[in-house]
Amino acid sequence: MSLLSQGAELSPQIAAEQAGLGPSLAGVDDFIALMKPRVMSLVVFTALVGLLVAPGHLHPVLGAAALLCIAVGAGAAGALNMWYDADIDAVMSRTARRPIPAGRVTPGEALGFGITMAAGSVLVLGLVANWIAAGLLAFTIFFYAVIYTIWLKRSTPQNIVIGGAAGAFPPMIGWAAATGGIGLESIFLFLIIFLWTPPHFWALALCRTGDYERAGVPMLPVVAGTRETIRQIRIYALVLLPVGVAPWLIGAASAVYGITAALAGALLLAFAWRVRSGGREAKALFGYSILYLFVLFAMLLVDHALFNGMSFSSWGQILAAR
Repeated sequence: MSLLSQGAELSPQIAAEQAGLGPSLAGVDDFIALMKPRVMSLVVFTALVGLLVAPGHLHPVLGAAALLCIAVGAGAAGALNMWYDADIDAVMSRTARRPIPAGRVTPGEALGFGITMAAGSVLVLGLVANWIAAGLLAFTIFFYAVIYTIWLKRSTPQNIVIGGAAGAFPPMIGWAAATGGIGLESIFLFLIIFLWTPPHFWALALCRTGDYERAGVPMLPVVAGTRETIRQIRIYALVLLPVGVAPWLIGAASAVYGITAALAGALLLAFAWRVRSGGREAKALFGYSILYLFVLFAMLLVDHALFNGMSFSSWGQILAAR
């Protein structure tokens, strides 16, 4: 069954272009939109942190090339997601103006664009960095495009929980690019994003329940209701708090980072406890959750630059000496 026969209500231009009756209407901006630049910016930032705080060394030029490959790989996953989800994007107000449902890009163009970028980014990353990092990037693209988009998103209310792993891999890929391996520290960076994703995305889903219901996507608020969604948001926020502090606890970051992460996590939990519906409190949680993740990863960069991950015992020795 083709994408269009799954019930997509796409623009008439798409059918004409698929039949070869007219030129493509796509512009450069449309292909950039296919790559989900806002999501890509988060991927690039967290990958950069993984790359820079890793104990290995990668030449700056090769590091920049590796980061570009990760960005292109993220864009490829976004394009493949928009290709497959064009039918549900067409009926959701938040996504109806995306390039495919709006008729500016054909599904075939998006599919070819995504596959080309995916193959190119993995191959180049393997050549400029190492094949462990390239393998992780390939798995991330596959996980997001196939496991999450094609399978989980339309089949289970836990879609964003399991699928969130795709968004959690970039710092691990950056770490692998610098070191050629996967360290305990990179696993905790993965876990921070993995546990952050459900409360972040469910806060948005609470505000967009009608959209998901019309599109037939079994998001948690649609299937389990607002009350259960809020309960699970609070559980994840509670578990995330100590995990966010973990880089300090394992000696990979200083006490400055640890205190900052603890305060930011406590504030996230406070925002989660204020949510009662899909109204203003849910929007506030969604907005703050973005700031929370940025603060933690930015502090890891600052911490590494200033203190190089000084542990609690190191700070104790410094204070005792004074």
